[in-house]
Amino acid sequence: MENNIRCAVVGVGFLGQHHARLYAQLEGCKLVGVLDEDAKRAREIATMCNCLAFESLEEVAANCDCASIVTPTNRHAEVALPLLKKNIHLLVEKPMCFSLSDAERMCREVEARNLILQVGHVEHYNPVMKFLEKTVNSPRFIATQRLAPFTPRGIDVSVILDLMIHDIGVLLQLTKSEVERVEAIGMPVLSNLQDIANARLYFRSGCIGDINVSRISEKKIREIRIFQRDMYLSLDFMNQNGHLLRPVDKTFEKLEIPIEKEEPLKIELVSFLNCVRSHTMPKVHARLGAEALEIALAIEEKIQKNV
Repeated sequence: MENNIRCAVVGVGFLGQHHARLYAQLEGCKLVGVLDEDAKRAREIATMCNCLAFESLEEVAANCDCASIVTPTNRHAEVALPLLKKNIHLLVEKPMCFSLSDAERMCREVEARNLILQVGHVEHYNPVMKFLEKTVNSPRFIATQRLAPFTPRGIDVSVILDLMIHDIGVLLQLTKSEVERVEAIGMPVLSNLQDIANARLYFRSGCIGDINVSRISEKKIREIRIFQRDMYLSLDFMNQNGHLLRPVDKTFEKLEIPIEKEEPLKIELVSFLNCVRSHTMPKVHARLGAEALEIALAIEEKIQKNV
């Protein structure tokens, strides 16, 4: 592999354009080209990022060491698998794919070929998460709220696979425990799939997670509250700030949490490139992405049974 890792982005819509923008800026990386089913869009982003507009996956595989897959979810597996078979390292946006069978195929291909496959759970690379991972050690109750205004983009999947899966991944990381039971409710409002949902996860550790999501909100909110025996934490993933309360002499001490703000997607891409360069397992590896998908699909199934 050259000193500069050769990268591509497959799918340069709303999110994919930012993958391309950042790859074009990062040191130790060369954005070779982009690919999109809309050839005009691919040429537009290629011009902006001073790279090639590829016409096929074969071109991507022949010219690159790694790639971001930022297509609609239902195409993740059909794009990823041919590239994995060509020994291309991948960052696949969340959710990693549409079905558990495809997730298993992707995991097996990665393991058989000793490749890097990072799943784009971007909150894991948020500076807020870095603080939580150092601070949270015995959570008893975790409540998350993730709200967003409605947009036609992303309605190819339910709000569970669109938004909730972020918080499923966060809870798996913080509890380091298996989910034993799921309760959930949800309903469609402006699309044909669930637009609002609430899930309660019961972990083997005894922790309970309550996840509330909506993509028909008037404003964006991405918040988490965590209760453990020695403290209560309240943090904001979007604004990257928060506070904690700690019991002191029959009262509470409130401390503002100092968080150095950074762009999570940039951190995520740097981490991916470092994993490719050093051939080390990414923080959000394929099996963790598959586990989050499995829980998300179980939540969808539970909601369907409650309808």
